[in-house]
Amino acid sequence: MTISAVIFDIGNVLIEWQPERFYDRVIGKPRRRDMFAALDLHAMNDDIDKGGDFRTTVMQFAAANPDWHTEIMMWHDNWTEMAAPDIPSSVAILRQLRAADVPVFALSNFGIQPFAIAEPIYPFLTEFDRRYISGHMGVTKPDPTIYQMVEDDCGHDPTTLLFVDDRQENIDAAQARGWQTHLFDGPDPFAVRLKDEGLLS
Repeated sequence: MTISAVIFDIGNVLIEWQPERFYDRVIGKPRRRDMFAALDLHAMNDDIDKGGDFRTTVMQFAAANPDWHTEIMMWHDNWTEMAAPDIPSSVAILRQLRAADVPVFALSNFGIQPFAIAEPIYPFLTEFDRRYISGHMGVTKPDPTIYQMVEDDCGHDPTTLLFVDDRQENIDAAQARGWQTHLFDGPDPFAVRLKDEGLLS
């Protein structure tokens, strides 16, 4: 089926997002394991991705967990070290699609303030034709509502959208709406898929 637009997730597709790796380096793997076993840091981050104020959310979580206060605050204070580096081959694919006049959108679970921090660090974040950022939308993947919001706004038949994401649950939710999908497992297989679809030469 014809593809009219490609929709990119950002974390672990265009920018590496591995908080555990950061904490392993800074506080050591054993303490990081204890921390992640004791605290649901990803749930905290989900609140940010849904539009919660970045600093306030982290500070409140740190205050509620004083034994880990210093480490939790790193989520805010060292965020640019967690959301790094970019994935150059994926960025090249994004730009190749743009050069081929293929519309490219972003659909990402990303907080409002973290996204604003990331934009000057990663200029390619400004290069999408449309950006659907969960913090601004008040809902995150894989909630069907966020996919509906994209469909209502983007001007393309959902069956002609190709969505790339690294999380199976997000892919499954898109497939349930009739979107075409690609589970990201590296830039090279994704480039092959795009060539097979006739979107890249």
